[in-house]
Amino acid sequence: MEHFKLSIFITIACLVAAFLWSGLEAAFLALILGFLEVSLSFDNAVVNASVLKRMDQVWQTRFLTWGMLIAVFGMRLVFPVAIVAFATGSGFEAVTTMALKDPMQYAQHLQNSHTLIASFGGTFLLLVAFSFLFDDERDIFWLDHLEEKLQSLGKVDAIGTTVTLGALLLTYNLVLPEHQHDVLMGGIWGIFLYGLVSSLDRFFQSDEETEVLADAAKKSGMMAFMYLELLDASFSFDGVIGAFAITRDIVIIMLGLGIGAMFVRSLTVLLVNRGTLDEYIFLEHGAHYAIGALAIIMLISTFQHIPEIFTGLIGATFIGLSLLSSIRDKNKQAQA
Repeated sequence: MEHFKLSIFITIACLVAAFLWSGLEAAFLALILGFLEVSLSFDNAVVNASVLKRMDQVWQTRFLTWGMLIAVFGMRLVFPVAIVAFATGSGFEAVTTMALKDPMQYAQHLQNSHTLIASFGGTFLLLVAFSFLFDDERDIFWLDHLEEKLQSLGKVDAIGTTVTLGALLLTYNLVLPEHQHDVLMGGIWGIFLYGLVSSLDRFFQSDEETEVLADAAKKSGMMAFMYLELLDASFSFDGVIGAFAITRDIVIIMLGLGIGAMFVRSLTVLLVNRGTLDEYIFLEHGAHYAIGALAIIMLISTFQHIPEIFTGLIGATFIGLSLLSSIRDKNKQAQA
């Protein structure tokens, strides 16, 4: 419960704000959106935890505080508005006014930007999954021979980027001609930003002298923080679009998804502090398979609608199976 005190406080504050904004129904809708965000983002929390456990306490705290502000106001309010402004050629202020006063039109513009958003998220998340599956230093395997073969591919230079570019080119040829530019631009930005953040992270970890190491650790923490925020962005955009099926009120959407984002962050810190990933050794595997599946679904969604419930069930299935396998392995080790 200690880890969720701030989340509970934020939830109460958001529900009060929703009630003051538009009454009891608005508060109820914000709560529903919060539950949906948490249920669909558990794999996000597991992957976040795998990164966060390598960060010091200072950056963990910043992830829970600064990162929360970025997640709620940045990724779930400001950035979708910025995307609509970019896609329509309208000013940021004009789109903000549209979101508050004409949410139907704003939702339509946001839906029209789905191809750009999905291709960005799809390529970025695919690289996140590949960074784990192709890691040639990994010594724990969930699916045995399959993972061993995947790991052997990691010895090929830039295999993850190559496969991701191949998936992007395939998607480019499957979408309607009027969406091809958006697919290409979104996908290239996803690959570029993943490559930038991961490369800088490795660069800052390469110094050897003690004083330089201290500075490098700070910069590495910053890179990991940026990586987590980009990961959150890739997860959040489709959630913002899907939230319009429940309500058209952008303020309620921001409050509801903000509740969910806060609990996902608290859950991430809990997983780190309890050492859950070390105790349930296949959980990280299941999360990366879930993210890989989500990435493929996002790319497919650029030309074929896929129900959100199917996406959520895929992630829950991978997480559930990996958890069961972890418990079985833990019991086997205890008996041995």
